[in-house]
Amino acid sequence: MNTAIIYRLLTMVFLALAGGFLLCGGVGLLMGEALGSAAPRAFGIAIAVSLVLALLAHWIGRQGTPKLFRREALCAIGMSWIFATLIGSIPYVLIVENCEFSDAVFESCSGLTTTGATAFSNFHEFPKSLLLWRSLSQWVGGLGVVVFFVAILSSLGAGAKILFSNESSGASSDFEQGRVQRGAFHLLLYYLGLTGACLLSYRFGGMDWFQAVNHAMTTVATGGFSTEAGSFEHFNSPMLEWIAIVFMILSATTFILVIRLIRARAFKLHNFHEVIWFYSLLLISVGLLTVYLVELDGTLPDHEMIRTAAFQATSIMTTTGYASADFDTWLPPAKMLLIILMFVGGCSGSTAGGIKIVRVVIALRAAIQSIIHSFRSNITLPMRMGGRLLGERAIQSVVVFLLLMVSLQIISMLFVSAIEPHLSFIGVFSSVQSTLFNIGPGFDAVGPSENFHFMRGITKCYLCLLMILGRLELYAVLVLFAPSVWKRYS
Repeated sequence: MNTAIIYRLLTMVFLALAGGFLLCGGVGLLMGEALGSAAPRAFGIAIAVSLVLALLAHWIGRQGTPKLFRREALCAIGMSWIFATLIGSIPYVLIVENCEFSDAVFESCSGLTTTGATAFSNFHEFPKSLLLWRSLSQWVGGLGVVVFFVAILSSLGAGAKILFSNESSGASSDFEQGRVQRGAFHLLLYYLGLTGACLLSYRFGGMDWFQAVNHAMTTVATGGFSTEAGSFEHFNSPMLEWIAIVFMILSATTFILVIRLIRARAFKLHNFHEVIWFYSLLLISVGLLTVYLVELDGTLPDHEMIRTAAFQATSIMTTTGYASADFDTWLPPAKMLLIILMFVGGCSGSTAGGIKIVRVVIALRAAIQSIIHSFRSNITLPMRMGGRLLGERAIQSVVVFLLLMVSLQIISMLFVSAIEPHLSFIGVFSSVQSTLFNIGPGFDAVGPSENFHFMRGITKCYLCLLMILGRLELYAVLVLFAPSVWKRYS
């Protein structure tokens, strides 16, 4: 294990956190927070801690070789998210009155992993600087801290490809000629542009500048943190909800496709099967939810009913987690449909969470092939996805990943139910699913109008682990617990 390169990468993460804290603290001062109040002091301490850790990590890794292999990349990514979660909790601990450490860690982890679940019922009363940190942490976590500095760190060379392919949901092979750093930089530019467009749309849709900035960051990151206790229900604005729907969908669509559309690059739409499946499933879900709402209200469908169905279907499938209505009061078929959408998630190569459409499609095709082989054993059925022929190993890796995720969900439900015996089955199920798949709100005790504060500290810490596992898609965290990975570098 070449630990020196890991420390060098962690240095960049610590410096990025310090920059984020400085920005939030500075904005707080500009918006009227007194220099000697709790918020500026807390961000000052957080900046100091981040800089000290950056200096320490730089000193430890100063003489190491720059060689970066797959195991070092996985370890660096896993450790980056764990350290960022712990350091990101400092402002909550120091600013929020009577704040439990587990609540602070949970909120920090929920932000950085773009989950959007909260452990605070009074978050809307936070100082402006802390509200901005909640939103900024989601925005940075949308593409990932690692992708951000891969775009600007040229010294990694070929190692950038390893980091990018393991941190982002997209494959590095999507960029021509292996120019991963250039590709990551284009992603960053698109991310910035999409955020700016969303910000202006919200502002002219009725939000003030502070609300627009915060909601733009959490919409594009498909994170779902809001500055208001009632989320989008607070604004009671059809225009703002439609704006959110558009940008949630764009943020959950494969970024490579949108970038090629913007640059007028030639491409074949049938090579993006995942996007077609995503939009088709979303449209079907909106239609079904509208039918269920008609059955619930006993009235004919109207614009408001269709908008509510579209907003919640989009919010859940893109794993954003905004709420414009309390869907925990909807009919059981509607809840079941939302649970399925939570599991499926958005497209790969986007900021959305969940299993990802592409894996579900591959698994379904593999199941169909298995059925056909049961009575036609000699036939060969090649499988293509995105214009590429999938090998047996690729298909097997998808099936194994799905099996691991389902197994982890079952084991986690057993653990949470043992620690929180007062929770109902649906409460246990949705608390695990909403964190593992980075959704945010769930049902019952963790519904859209509730929070996770009532849970025990050990439960919230375990759910934080699930959030990171879901965000990094298991392997970058699980590898940290493999002894063979930590053998001496050679």
